[in-house]
Amino acid sequence: MVKDLISFPFLLLVIFFQVAVISRISLIAGYADLMMVTLAAWALQKQVPTAWHWAIVGGLLVAVISRLPWIVPLVGYFLVVGLARLFQRRIWHAPLFAMFLITFLGTLIMHFLSIAALLLMGDPLPVGDSLGLVTLPSLFINLIIAIPVFVIMRDISKWLYPVEMEE
Repeated sequence: MVKDLISFPFLLLVIFFQVAVISRISLIAGYADLMMVTLAAWALQKQVPTAWHWAIVGGLLVAVISRLPWIVPLVGYFLVVGLARLFQRRIWHAPLFAMFLITFLGTLIMHFLSIAALLLMGDPLPVGDSLGLVTLPSLFINLIIAIPVFVIMRDISKWLYPVEMEE
């Protein structure tokens, strides 16, 4: 129970870091999605039972600071965590490969959901420009931060859920 509660302060720190630091680092018009990468890395840890809780908290925190409808980050992060949990069971021999694949697919999922929501809200968004100027640079930045975030989340998961030694 106490281990479940750590998600809120930790993800609050992630969202503060996203807003204060990561949002200042851009490539063309693309930005990293630290929350998505963090949730993917957390869900890929095999000893972690609370990935779904983290998706709810992370989705709601991003929904509060985003101009998108609240359902977009919530559904997007649920899909990312679901894919990560699926890959964690299937590609467990290559966790870094799974992290790169989830980061790639998660970025595409989040951007397609965001573009769809903006189009439904009546924003005259040129989809081709959005993909080329926002999605591809964001994908590149997310892939760069994937390794350090994965290592940090692996260490945190080992600290919170230590593996018991067999005798």
